[in-house]
Amino acid sequence: MQQLKIIVKGRVQGVFFRSETREVARHLGLKGYVRNLGNGDVEVIAQGEEKELAELIGFCNKGPAAADVSKVDVKKQELKEKFVEFGIRF
Repeated sequence: MQQLKIIVKGRVQGVFFRSETREVARHLGLKGYVRNLGNGDVEVIAQGEEKELAELIGFCNKGPAAADVSKVDVKKQELKEKFVEFGIRF
């Protein structure tokens, strides 16, 4: 089990990025959350196995159809909190 912090930059708010990320993550069996940041970026905290996390990163690099992703930063983190599902935080 690993935890990643993913920051997605570009036109990623107001394009259903959070809801589609949640659906992809849930389909992959990942736990954590996605939220909009005040600077226009989207933050994803995801816990799971390496293969599924890599698939989520792949999605984040494209995003939903209306998104225009310019950059994705990925950092491994220590497991501090155990999430029970993948949700949207506000």
